[in-house]
Amino acid sequence: MITARAPASLRRQLLLGILLPVLAVVMLNAALLYRQALTSADTAYDRTLLASAKAIGEQLQLDADGERPRVIAELPYAALEAFEADNRSRMVYRVSGFDGEVVSGFDDLPPPRAADPRRDAPPVYAALVRFYDDRYRDEPVRMAVLLQPVAGAGGQGMAVIQVAETLELRHALARQLLLQTLWQQGLLLVLIAGVVLWVVQRVTRPVRRLSQALVARDEADLSPLPATDAPHELRPVVDATNAVMARLAHLLAHQKRFVRDASHQLRTPLAVLKAQVQSARRGDVEPMQALAEIDATVQGATELANQMLALAKVEQLRQQGLQGDSPQEDWEPIVRGVALDLAPLIAAGRIDFELVTTPATVPAHAWALRELTRNLLHNAIKHTPAGGSLVLRLAHEGPEALLEVIDSGPGLEATQRERLFQPFSAAGPQAGSGLGLAICREIVATAGGRIRLDERSGGPGLAARVFLPCAEPA
Repeated sequence: MITARAPASLRRQLLLGILLPVLAVVMLNAALLYRQALTSADTAYDRTLLASAKAIGEQLQLDADGERPRVIAELPYAALEAFEADNRSRMVYRVSGFDGEVVSGFDDLPPPRAADPRRDAPPVYAALVRFYDDRYRDEPVRMAVLLQPVAGAGGQGMAVIQVAETLELRHALARQLLLQTLWQQGLLLVLIAGVVLWVVQRVTRPVRRLSQALVARDEADLSPLPATDAPHELRPVVDATNAVMARLAHLLAHQKRFVRDASHQLRTPLAVLKAQVQSARRGDVEPMQALAEIDATVQGATELANQMLALAKVEQLRQQGLQGDSPQEDWEPIVRGVALDLAPLIAAGRIDFELVTTPATVPAHAWALRELTRNLLHNAIKHTPAGGSLVLRLAHEGPEALLEVIDSGPGLEATQRERLFQPFSAAGPQAGSGLGLAICREIVATAGGRIRLDERSGGPGLAARVFLPCAEPA
């Protein structure tokens, strides 16, 4: 079974993100320093090699007894001991005459190699001397080659003096410089780590405090988190958390209200239904009359339950709209479809019905638009007397779509019209459960529009007007 690895803590990420680059820089600096220390040691001890070569050159003489003058040197090895430091390095030399013959020194010392600018040290002295790294008896050495002019009564020429030194002392000096620097940089790294740890602890304190506050909260506490002392970088997290908690609080409040209203509103029809059944069993009313009363009660309870479920669905659509999940629908075919569905009721009431529509695309769900139109038109049909008139119109009102449902009923006072938008508020003998206009108001608010009830101009009746913003063209 593969288990997901837990993400690293923010504190660890900050520490590693800061200390690892610093450690890499320290290691790179140490490597560069070691190379610089070796170069500095070579520069310092190359002077000793040059001094020893010059000391040997001062002892050279010219012998002119033969056919051709030759170089002679009478130099004991003890003469080089003055240039050897603490017996930690050993020096060897070789003197070559005019024709390359060995005049003095160690015969097995390699002869001077050809100059190579890529391998030899850059010249810092006169052109007659150069330094390079070589090997002698399988041991690395530093070689100095000096071209020494030798002149006498019999002629003159150029002798070659080679002085080689083992590298123990140079490496020891470089290591000493490196260790001293590493100790200082290690101390600096420890200081940096301590400062970084202290800063990270201090900076992440608000995060830990926020986490502790959330853990210590009661499960029913959805109040906003205080953001006054939160750092600027943490403010978006606090604001987003408060927004989520506000949505949760709204959902919980809506759920509680729905359960409370459902239990309160359904209790009455259920009690009536039980009483009707008991009355029918006792034979208090005729069986057909009892069945008719029971059917009416069941129909009313069913309508109430459907409307309450519709109200809950409106809240669900509102949450989807907050998440940017709202589609765009053409309202015209929905209006015509609802009018066609309710045509039998219009015909039964002998209502003079007028339908005028125009295409209008609005940012709302098709279900919500259908429920909105059906509730308004059904209410208008119930309150329009037989032989009255009813107008259903969908048009454009500037940047908005306007739906008008105008009936010829008795009308209502302004205070009564405003109260009808509250849940379970009804007026008139033909009033239903009192949720129709409440559902309409929630749907319109979800779509970002507005709804109102006005008096019908030119006679009694009500005009329900819904304004929804038109959607932007795709």
